[in-house]
Amino acid sequence: MWWTQQLAGVSSVVYTAVPRSSCLLVECYCGHVAETAALLSAFGGAMRELEDRDWVAATAPENTPPLIIRNRLVVVSSPALVPLMKQRYPGRQVLCFPAEKAFGTGNHGTTATCLRLLCDEARARRGQSWRIIDVGCGTGILGLAALSLGAQQAFCFDFDASAVEVAQRNVLRNGGTADMRVFRADVFEWEPDESERAEVVVANLYSGLLQHAFPRLRSYLPETPGGMLIVSGILREQEEDTLSAAQQAGFSLLRRTVCGKWVSMKLTQPA
Repeated sequence: MWWTQQLAGVSSVVYTAVPRSSCLLVECYCGHVAETAALLSAFGGAMRELEDRDWVAATAPENTPPLIIRNRLVVVSSPALVPLMKQRYPGRQVLCFPAEKAFGTGNHGTTATCLRLLCDEARARRGQSWRIIDVGCGTGILGLAALSLGAQQAFCFDFDASAVEVAQRNVLRNGGTADMRVFRADVFEWEPDESERAEVVVANLYSGLLQHAFPRLRSYLPETPGGMLIVSGILREQEEDTLSAAQQAGFSLLRRTVCGKWVSMKLTQPA
């Protein structure tokens, strides 16, 4: 529907269908008054100011079960669970990402699918040297997972300064590493130098943003063939347009994965 396209770029949107009614309640959480004013102008409605608190942590479900990814990763939401999981799953990497003011604890279908695709890619690259760029890194979960799976370096950035802070905390929470660089940047402005290009690029973003960003994402990969791009955050009804934009930027589809209403894609650059 046209209104879903209009709201695709808003970071936090909740749709509530009213039973036996043609009405739909749409709640948007905006960080700037100008963004809110634009939505009000397009859709009407009302605006109210929310208190400044960590809503992700405040609304996170309790007793979240560990997330098991292939036979390689275990993701937990509490540091207290780490020793138990290491004992229960010897030989697997255990990572901890409590719910904080950033996206990416592993429980969302898009993040979990990216983790599975990363595991598969790491298996294919076993014995090789490879790096990763995580675009819109949120909590830093994909970059840290890649390092635990064998990547030599991870370059992780997000436009949201709060997400960068959370990701930096998670680096320390998971043992610390000098191989992961976390920084604030805009996907349409950041230009990696030759030493920052990566064989694997992951972008778990909104489809509207992805469609415009594909040429930029291609520039993050080495010029030699073999680079892989994993994208997610694509609704099923947006899949065709997103794939078309990727192909126009020179990518070829290797694999698509569906998780509920979300589609993820593994793309490769041309030879």
